[in-house]
Amino acid sequence: MEVRKHIYFSGMVQGVGFRYRSTYLAQSRHLTGWVKNLYDNRVEMEVQGEERQIEKFLEDLQGQRFISIEDMEMAEIPCVRESGFKVVY
Repeated sequence: MEVRKHIYFSGMVQGVGFRYRSTYLAQSRHLTGWVKNLYDNRVEMEVQGEERQIEKFLEDLQGQRFISIEDMEMAEIPCVRESGFKVVY
């Protein structure tokens, strides 16, 4: 069953390849959604797919070099029809 998560990431998440790595990891797990930097040094993301794949995706993201996630504010939101995962500016 697909779910969609809206997530705010805090920590060392800008200027360290977070959006690039998120996109690569999400695509490799066949997840959809988007990621973008915020002006308050956080990163915002919506990710959709199988719950277990999202969990693995988040684990992989936390294990990336140079990225240091200190906090994640996460909420489940309704799924949408989309294809792919992209960086939003």
